[in-house]
Amino acid sequence: MADATGKGLEGVVAAQTRISDVDGRKGRLFYAGYDIADLAAHASFEETIHLLHHLELPTAAQLSETVATLRAESALDPLLVELIASMAERTGPMTALRTAVSAAAAVDPDDDGSDEANLRKAYRLMAKTPQIVATYQRLRTGSDAIEPRDDLGVAANFLYALTGKQPDPQVARDFDVVLVLYADHTLNASTFAGRVAAATLADMYAAATAAVATLQGPLHGGAIEAVREMLEEIGAPERAPDWVRRRLEARQKVMGFGHRVYKTWDPRATVLRDIAERLGKQFGETRWFDTSVRVQETVMEEKRLYPNVDFYTASVYSALGLPPDLYTPLFATARMAGWTAHIREQYADNRLIRPDSEYVGPDPRPWKPLEDRG
Repeated sequence: MADATGKGLEGVVAAQTRISDVDGRKGRLFYAGYDIADLAAHASFEETIHLLHHLELPTAAQLSETVATLRAESALDPLLVELIASMAERTGPMTALRTAVSAAAAVDPDDDGSDEANLRKAYRLMAKTPQIVATYQRLRTGSDAIEPRDDLGVAANFLYALTGKQPDPQVARDFDVVLVLYADHTLNASTFAGRVAAATLADMYAAATAAVATLQGPLHGGAIEAVREMLEEIGAPERAPDWVRRRLEARQKVMGFGHRVYKTWDPRATVLRDIAERLGKQFGETRWFDTSVRVQETVMEEKRLYPNVDFYTASVYSALGLPPDLYTPLFATARMAGWTAHIREQYADNRLIRPDSEYVGPDPRPWKPLEDRG
């Protein structure tokens, strides 16, 4: 285990959780004991939301209730639509999302901090986050915002609210799986930030805003967009091997490889690779996936580094034609499920998070009058 004074708190246990767990050496991820491979194959995002918040898969009745609640809470208050419209031409999507998540507290009908109220707030945040992202994109491109439908799930409703067209069922399911894969990942930077805020007893919206703000950093949520930029720079599959080798010879990072936790394949990346290949073929745009495969093969041949979750997600989103600066907001759309579950878990057994620091500055020294400071 890393020393407790090490940078980045690597190896330091900062919280106990029942929500998710990672076995980095075997490349496995679990949500409340369920393997991510099983959830990706069988679970909907709505089932995953219930699992993360209740630690059990829902019954049919519970799933129906979860679906109904998310649909009922997905429409945005006119105040939020007006706020998003005012930001759409002035700022980027993550700044708009961060601001809208914070502002949503102003229109939340619950004014207490009970667990029941916080669960309702959590569901509102999970329902409204994809609608905020879709509304922002519509308004900044000069289109009208589209109200969510009451007969579509979270994934399909986002694609509908973004395009105005009912998505192909397989495409909607593929995007649904992406949301499942990104729903939680133990104590990553944004989740930790949300729990730190919650530990002060800041409200659900303040804690979620802290998580969104942390995700905005390029070393966390921005990695998917960075992979897309890399693929654009490479330009074509046949150029990938030489590009990667030049990059590695110059001791520069190849985006989308390596992970602080995983020592082998990120289990989410294997699922996303299959989705990226299928969507590329479906939309007749295979260059993103083909280039990604050549990059992966070369990196693994030269460095034995494995792809992380962000690597093939860039190809998935590129095949769907999504703007690159929406990639991080879509991360937030999925991770709001995990963030809010962790925030509620923090409230339930709270202690203020206040780590120690190691001072490495000057030794104690006497005060110098201004005239004696050279």
